[in-house]
Amino acid sequence: MKEVQGPTPAGTSRPYRSLNEALRAHRVDVSNYAFITALVDVIGISSYIDRGRYIEAIRRGEGAALHIGRTYTNGFTEDERLVVGATPLRLQPSEGRAPYFYVNHPTEFMPIAQPKPKRTTTPRVSAPRGERPPTPVAERDYGTCDVCFMVRTAAGACSCD
Repeated sequence: MKEVQGPTPAGTSRPYRSLNEALRAHRVDVSNYAFITALVDVIGISSYIDRGRYIEAIRRGEGAALHIGRTYTNGFTEDERLVVGATPLRLQPSEGRAPYFYVNHPTEFMPIAQPKPKRTTTPRVSAPRGERPPTPVAERDYGTCDVCFMVRTAAGACSCD
């Protein structure tokens, strides 16, 4: 769980008007919106700031700001007990922010959708307008030469004739 600290790579940071605007800007999976909103409501956030790789959520009271990434939310203390819905969250120690803890978003635990198998039939080829597709020609046997055993041409000739 390593994250880059400080302002955006360009050295700028901009505030967001709402959590949904921030999540859309950072391309967070839509299925995580309700979970992140519940987390933010439990903590109490006053503002959201773009920090490049994550959204910095400033708390109303005392405490460290939360860092909301695409797959995690970081910045909780060890003694914080978070309950979203009826489920208590498991906090894991952060590698990038030593005394703080993080929680993974629910989509991290969802199985990856398998792509549908491709059709085994051959695709249809349509002829240009006004033209009919060519009819297949039946294989014809013109015989073989008795001398060189090569296949004869349609005229009945052979290369040794």
